[in-house]
Formats: sequence, C-alpha cells, structure tokens
Amino acid sequence: MNGEKKMAIIATQGTLDWAYPPLILATTAAALDYQVSMFYTFYGLQVLRKNLDLRLSPMGNPAMPMPVSLPVLMQALPGMEAMATAIMRKKLTKRGVASVRTLRDMALESEVRIIACQMTVDLFAFRREDLIDGIVFAGATAFMEAAAKANITLYT
Repeated sequence: MNGEKKMAIIATQGTLDWAYPPLILATTAAALDYQVSMFYTFYGLQVLRKNLDLRLSPMGNPAMPMPVSLPVLMQALPGMEAMATAIMRKKLTKRGVASVRTLRDMALESEVRIIACQMTVDLFAFRREDLIDGIVFAGATAFMEAAAKANITLYT
C-alpha cells in the first residue's frame, strides 16, 4: 500500500433496512479520508434507482423489533410489509437519521466511487436512465481491482 486508506464495499441488498449499513460505512470512511468504492449488485441495485421506493419486510428477520410480537404467519398477511416500512421510516425520522437518498447523495459528493454491476443491470433489464447519475457501470473485475488495493473490504 502507498499510505492511502482505501475501502471496498459490496452491497447486495435492496431493502430499506439493508440500504443503510453500506452507505453509512462509505460516507463515514470518506469523511475519514478513505478512498471508497462500492459495488452494488443483484438486489442492491434498488438503492441506486432514481425513483427510490425501498421497503422493509418483517418476514425472515426475527431480530426486527415490532411494536407487538407477531407470529410468522401473520407477518405474511397483506399490508404487513407496508406497516413495517411505515414504522421504520417513522423511527428513522424521529431519531434524526439521514434518509437513504441523503446518504446516497453524500456518498457521491464525497467522491465515493459507486459501481453498478453491469451483469446485474443486464440480468434484471434495468435501464441506465432509471438509475442515478454519477455512478459507474462495470463488471466484477472493476470491483476486484478496487478490493485488491483496499485496506478494508466489506460485504453487506
């Protein structure tokens, strides 16, 4: 290493709760003078959409604190995803947590290199114009080059 601090993050999840960790880590690292590369692949591409509508599902996440304990079967009922999303959004706002959109903008302003996985873009037939400006479209090789030079590599 040449003394520069570098971080590489793979972001694979596209739900409201999973959008936060990689963005918080990336913006914090950028504020600490790390050169940061983020590789958004598979469902993580949802975070890069211009029309951001991330949701949260209580299904499959037993650690998610709900106002009342619900049996798993009830979590699958229509409307539960909307309720869980609304509860989380209210909690984030009440606690003054920056929105995903704000964190995403901060990452770009901090010169975080955001890579949209070209293979996934093709696989799910995303249109480039549906994704935010300022990102790079590239394959896994581009991320591997960044990861090989990173002091810290994270998978989220």
